[in-house]
Amino acid sequence: MTSSEGAAIEARGWGWRHAGRRAWAVRGLDLRIAPGERVLLLGASGAGKSTLLAALAGLLDTSGGGESEGELRVDGRVPHDARDATGIVFQDPETQLVMARAGDDVAFGLENHCVPTAAIWPRVHRALAQVHFPYPEDRPTAALSGGEKQRLAIAGVLALRPRLLLLDEPTANLDPVGAELVRETLADLGAMTLVLVEHHVVQSLPLVDRVVVIEAGGGVVADGAPREVFARYGARLAELGVWVPGPPPAAPTRRTAFGADLARADDIAFRYPGAETWALAGVDLAVRAGEALAVTGPNGSGKSTLALLVAGLLRPTRGRVALEDGIAPWSLPARRLVARVGTVFQDPEHQFVAGRVDEELMVGPLRAGRYAPDARRIAMDLLERLHLTHLAAANPFTLSGGEQRRLSVATALATAPPLLVLDEPTFGQDRRTYAELVALLAAHCDGGGAALFATHDEDLVTSLADRTLRLAGGRAA
Repeated sequence: MTSSEGAAIEARGWGWRHAGRRAWAVRGLDLRIAPGERVLLLGASGAGKSTLLAALAGLLDTSGGGESEGELRVDGRVPHDARDATGIVFQDPETQLVMARAGDDVAFGLENHCVPTAAIWPRVHRALAQVHFPYPEDRPTAALSGGEKQRLAIAGVLALRPRLLLLDEPTANLDPVGAELVRETLADLGAMTLVLVEHHVVQSLPLVDRVVVIEAGGGVVADGAPREVFARYGARLAELGVWVPGPPPAAPTRRTAFGADLARADDIAFRYPGAETWALAGVDLAVRAGEALAVTGPNGSGKSTLALLVAGLLRPTRGRVALEDGIAPWSLPARRLVARVGTVFQDPEHQFVAGRVDEELMVGPLRAGRYAPDARRIAMDLLERLHLTHLAAANPFTLSGGEQRRLSVATALATAPPLLVLDEPTFGQDRRTYAELVALLAAHCDGGGAALFATHDEDLVTSLADRTLRLAGGRAA
């Protein structure tokens, strides 16, 4: 088979159970994908979509304690032996970029595949052109926007000439412009087989010719041409939590009474060590009790930096951040800060410190001085509210992306802080958990708390925000 042809996929009764878990992430999967097909893989949060992609990429290994059953083949081979034919692109391009310059990053994979030296740079140039990379090959990767980094990550995979391309929420952390750049790249990939996991369903449909929907432990529940699947199964899929074309879940009814400022920032600026430019260059804001404040703007505009400053996890280079009583949050010891501000990072894994989900939820209350029985009661209540009870004994790092996001929100709520600071809080959520998470944040604000959230999710802004602060180039736009 030549490199220009797609790879075939076949699963027969395949399943996978993660180490230490009772429930199977995927089970009873029967699926055939022909060479060159372009498939949108859908399912509720925890359905096993990312697990299936990792398995197809040859990244799952039973030596680590996981358990497999049935058969999974790529071009007739077990996925581990077919890794030369497979490329995978993850949600966060930062996890795949390893070199300081763009061209070197694309060349890195070729060098590790022992491609002859004379062939490496022609393939680098071809891959960069294929993704319409707008800069010279010596462009510093640190200077790229999120969308540009994701295009570079895709170029690094395409340079290897895979016959199977797997993409796990490739636009999840991108602004609308960056997401469209990635979709333009995916629309022009040639004959390779494509399996795409993406919750932006409507925008993804022009890229695919087939939709496959899977259910946790239940195999395939719908399969066919996109129009046929959504016409026949749309209502049922929506009930299961699967994103389908149509309006987003209804916005919660909000109370509109606001109180005193819970946090205030005056002319705050921040520059990371060694950086030539300011990540944030003079921003003013106030977050009032009862208010949900959305922070929007393109990748690299300073949203995450602003969130970290307000949360007390960075100290301003210039200007001042103060909580309700005038105290600078960065000056508070951890046991006091967690009772004042709850923080949700863009990457949930950056805030996990325990080996079990229930113990993760107890960390904050215990640090804030609660007794162990109280901390466990708080944890159990949050597990139930966020549909994580069945995962209480699981390792947080084995959860799906959507489950990890709900856990990270739960850890922020565990100490009942007045102010929540959240970075992309709806990332990875299915239709049902999205609505429940928005309702939970709305209830926090309506109960006298406040939420500052950085997001690219326009539906979330419409549903939840009382005000919007848009950033561009580190300043209020």
